[in-house]
Amino acid sequence: MTDYRNIKTINPEKRFGKPCIRNTRISVYDVLGWLASGMTRSEIISDFPEITEEDISACLSYAAERERKIRVKQ
Repeated sequence: MTDYRNIKTINPEKRFGKPCIRNTRISVYDVLGWLASGMTRSEIISDFPEITEEDISACLSYAAERERKIRVKQ
């Protein structure tokens, strides 16, 4: 699993503090949304050349980690 902590940044001055890729304005949410809508990694990288394969994997790792930490109240 990719270590997203070296790629994801949170800056209150950008995108309202949402987790973004490095120092871009591209949020983890954006990348997940593009993947969910059917875009391939190649298409995302073609549209946003500042993103790498590793960045996309880091977004997925971050989302998986957050999902794992969610506690359901019963």
